Amino acid sequence: MIIGKKIKNICKKNKVKFIINDDPLLARKLNADGCHLGQKDMNINIAKKILGKKIIGITCHNSINLAKKAIKAKADYIAFGAFNQSKTKKTKHVASVKILNKVKKFTKTPTVAIGGINSFNYKNLLLNNANFLAISGYIWKNKKYKPLQAIERLK
Repeated sequence: MIIGKKIKNICKKNKVKFIINDDPLLARKLNADGCHLGQKDMNINIAKKILGKKIIGITCHNSINLAKKAIKAKADYIAFGAFNQSKTKKTKHVASVKILNKVKKFTKTPTVAIGGINSFNYKNLLLNNANFLAISGYIWKNKKYKPLQAIERLK
């Protein structure tokens, strides 16, 4: 809880949404802006009862079918990946920019790209209809740059 509150304050100060991964109950406790749900996490309808009008996003891996289900369930965003090899999680599902372009043909629901995103490959995702990027390892596990330096390289 203490770390969560500190991160929430940093997000607020920088005008960035504070989204909790996998845990709607913790998101409610911290009064986060929302929660991200994986395919094996809580059902979106139960999460909506817990979080009310907060942001809820859904992992769709590399599947149009999962995207359509998430859209039907009124997810606030749909996330795809991994677009690249990642050190943060084992890459079980590989996505290509084709899925971002396909999805944009039938929905206005914002898309998030996940997986191995860094200063060399992020622009291609943005140019191919990713509305947002989830970047973790490049910032927090970067051997060459400290977190703020890594973030600067993404501007």
